[in-house]
Amino acid sequence: MGQAKNIGMIGLGYWGNNVLRNLNELGVLLVACDRDAGLIETRKKEYPQVGFTTSPDEVIQDPAVSAVVISAPAVTHYELAKQAILAGKDVFVEKPLSLTVAQGEEIVFLAEEHKRILMVGHILQYHPAVRKLKDMIKGGELGKIQYIYSNRLNIGKLRVEENILWSFAPHDISVILSLINEEPVSVSCFGGSYLNAPITDVTLTHLEFKNRVKAHVFVSWLHPFKEQKLVIVGSGAMAVFDDQKEEKLVLYPHKIDWKDGKIPVARKAEYQVVPIEKAEPLKEELKHFCSCCESRQAPLTDGREGLKVLKVLEAAEQSML
Repeated sequence: MGQAKNIGMIGLGYWGNNVLRNLNELGVLLVACDRDAGLIETRKKEYPQVGFTTSPDEVIQDPAVSAVVISAPAVTHYELAKQAILAGKDVFVEKPLSLTVAQGEEIVFLAEEHKRILMVGHILQYHPAVRKLKDMIKGGELGKIQYIYSNRLNIGKLRVEENILWSFAPHDISVILSLINEEPVSVSCFGGSYLNAPITDVTLTHLEFKNRVKAHVFVSWLHPFKEQKLVIVGSGAMAVFDDQKEEKLVLYPHKIDWKDGKIPVARKAEYQVVPIEKAEPLKEELKHFCSCCESRQAPLTDGREGLKVLKVLEAAEQSML
């Protein structure tokens, strides 16, 4: 990966600060933007070598900027990504790609028409544990996948511009679609709004696939403790990815025996810790974007992948109405 400072970023808030740090460490950040002038002054002291502005247009129109990273609020993603692509820039946009499938399709079309790299920030796809999970499934270590579920729960940062489904669920939906390698044939969802109607605080989304695999995604920001867990049940073994634990990926090689050929009996086995490489998922994700900008290869989580996730989110939203 080259080290040319040619990336501009927009949005320096809660998550944007992590993006800023990583882009700076990678040596590719030229200029960063946020509309909050006070925040800009703080970041200037922390990163004196980076240019700062309160104008997104300055970043997008800067001829020295060849790629734009968008970590601004979700409601701005569509307009900012569209403007950047039309200005001839490659684009990385944090999830979700946009807030409607129609807007997402327009951005994907524009990126393809203008031959621009478009990548969506589905960070879990770049987590070493998820990468290892994919290899294990591909290698048949879990047998036939039967059921997947994820819990992404917390009591923490509450949003007012997007609900819990759009804020938390894209990560897990992206991974589930990737592990199953299919789009669902059925999506249903129910949820509740307890703090700030009509913003939904808790949702449970159920997915069914053509290959008979089923999955559910449970997300909440009204939960007594933090949990980030993905469970894959296979015919040969079960795997658990728990991002809150030191041992992030664990395999349970439980077996089911059939007594007299008709009574299922569980034969439990000791869990096995699966070794994974040490790497920061966000840094791996941004390195991948930089690499794709140079090679002109489609990113793992490109616009088309982002659209698949949007379609599930929109279908889930519709089922709650």
